[in-house]
Amino acid sequence: MKNVTKIICAASALMLLASPAQAEMRLKFAHTAPVTDLSHKMALMFADDVKASTNGSIVVDIYPNGQLGSDSQMIDGVRSGIIDIELSGLNNFTGMIPEAGAFTLPFMFANRATAYKVLDGEVGLGVLGDLEEFGMKGLGFAENGYRNITNNRGPIRVPSDLEGLQMRVNGSKPLNDLFQELKANPQQLPVSELYTALETGVVDAQDHPIWVVEAFKFFEVQKYLSLSQHAYSALTLVMNSDRFEGLTDKEQAIVMSSAAKAIAYQRSASQTAEEDKIKFLEGEGMIVNRDVDGAAFQNAAKPVWESFIATNGDSLINEILAASK
Repeated sequence: MKNVTKIICAASALMLLASPAQAEMRLKFAHTAPVTDLSHKMALMFADDVKASTNGSIVVDIYPNGQLGSDSQMIDGVRSGIIDIELSGLNNFTGMIPEAGAFTLPFMFANRATAYKVLDGEVGLGVLGDLEEFGMKGLGFAENGYRNITNNRGPIRVPSDLEGLQMRVNGSKPLNDLFQELKANPQQLPVSELYTALETGVVDAQDHPIWVVEAFKFFEVQKYLSLSQHAYSALTLVMNSDRFEGLTDKEQAIVMSSAAKAIAYQRSASQTAEEDKIKFLEGEGMIVNRDVDGAAFQNAAKPVWESFIATNGDSLINEILAASK
């Protein structure tokens, strides 16, 4: 009997040694993009890198497509600790940090390289640091890209072409003010409701980067795409502060490193595949207009800058412009 007991104990020990290590921690990562979007691919890359770098002790579970709520709901979820990590547009954080709306001002960044330089530098890090007051650790800035206008009425070449359009806008006050200044009728709607709103005629125009137009299939309910590139749109990757601080120093370094790798991948892919996405949209029947009078739109946007400065001051704007040189 003793021999049998020894054999059972030995077998049990071998089974324990042979079993894979169980994950010590699981993190919830939420975003509103479809699984076909680059943001989801970025999230998957982040999760894979964290798991590999921690030898499986940290597993990141991805919740795409708004499964855990709208952008604002996910941010609240991160702040309360219900969600560990989330990715959404920088504009969604301007309610907490109004001056950060400077990043969303029309024609703030002449090109992507400049945007990356500012966002990854002292100015961008300062804004991420400000999020700690609200219970969030900023992990970095990914991108949506440059915003362009789609609608069902016709090509948008000059500011007056927007007059009278029912225009969906996001939570960015500068962009809301821009379309109001251009005599469109801006309406704030969550992106999760936008396809139906376009399909039913609640709104007949919207602005988003190329990737979003493709991923959310807006080409099915919009005829014209005008490459206005009127504003650069950054995405903000945040984590619950307490959750982050609860990690070891090594684990914190891994999370930050994995975030940096995923963001670099996402930015690169966003740029290199953009023309292919435009061709895809043309193949799906969209009429693409590249003949946009950028100078006229920049001139029309001046009152938006003036209004922003009157409310929030020009300190952050000046910091951005200085860092852009």
